[in-house]
Amino acid sequence: QVQLVESGGGLVQAGGSLRLSCAASGSIVSINAMGWYRQAPGNKRELVATITRIGSTNYADSMKGRFTISRENAKNTVYLQMNSLKPEDTAVYYCYAIIKTYSGNYYWNYWGQGTQVTVSS
Repeated sequence: QVQLVESGGGLVQAGGSLRLSCAASGSIVSINAMGWYRQAPGNKRELVATITRIGSTNYADSMKGRFTISRENAKNTVYLQMNSLKPEDTAVYYCYAIIKTYSGNYYWNYWGQGTQVTVSS
């Protein structure tokens, strides 16, 4: 019923930039918070950034000043602008959204399939 589709990952050199996008589609009534997590090989999934419907943001400390999260509510889309990338930013990046659908009365977490970001040194 709901799909989150990410795009924008790829290979970049250290110091470079990438912009990730994640679009939610389906029988959506409302989207609350949206955000990004990442998972590197051998590591647990960690928070990157979140953004509320009204635009309040939260970042993991290691991303502050380098990453910027934003969203377009009319397009049900969240973005992650990543600058000054480092090799340690290499991971699969997952978007998530807290969504209420027409078939339920509650908000549920939905996840994208993940997009690979690789930063070479």
